[in-house]
Amino acid sequence: MPRTSSEPASAGDPVGRSDLGRRLATRREELGLSREEVAERSGADASYIAYLEERASAPGIGTLVRLADALGTTVAELSGTSTDLPPGRPAADRDTRLVALDEAECCRLLSTHGVGRVATYNAEGPSVLPVNYVVTGREIAFRTSSDGDLARAAGSDVAFEVDHIDDAMRQGWSVLATGRAATVTESADVQRLDVAARSLPWAGGNRPLWMTVTPHKITGRRVTHR
Repeated sequence: MPRTSSEPASAGDPVGRSDLGRRLATRREELGLSREEVAERSGADASYIAYLEERASAPGIGTLVRLADALGTTVAELSGTSTDLPPGRPAADRDTRLVALDEAECCRLLSTHGVGRVATYNAEGPSVLPVNYVVTGREIAFRTSSDGDLARAAGSDVAFEVDHIDDAMRQGWSVLATGRAATVTESADVQRLDVAARSLPWAGGNRPLWMTVTPHKITGRRVTHR
């Protein structure tokens, strides 16, 4: 969720960094571009791209349009005006198609880490919950509360799904893994996962229990243009 001006900056955030700066840097890194490459694409100077990423600023609409075009996104995405809207709202292109992904590509996409969804079934019916996760070897690992729905799913089969939707390019992918959920009890394994984790769970609160899903089936699909 977007951070308000009253909330503290994240550790590692440059002092004065704005939401625009974070979104700009995140999108640039997603594309694997350097500041110099973004500058060349947008007709700006690399030092100005660094300034936008690291300092609060209010560039004009012309600059935002060029930056959005250089990063293959929209002004709304860069400025954050669409953050409360679900992805996938723009109309699909006529030449799109759905392509099945092989297991190697599915594993590669899973290993990018981030936020996924765990689907379980209990006495009250199906439940789908988002989690921050990491991948270690063949295991998908996430932290949760000790008395929640996910903890009670230990020992049963669950589904884990992760996806990415790019509204600007009207494309995306999804990967679905099914397997047995288990709690992590060995202290050495807990310590290893604590080290592998890149951040605390976004949901906050006390979530000390590490759980893993060992997939026995992984499938995926991608929306592409012909």
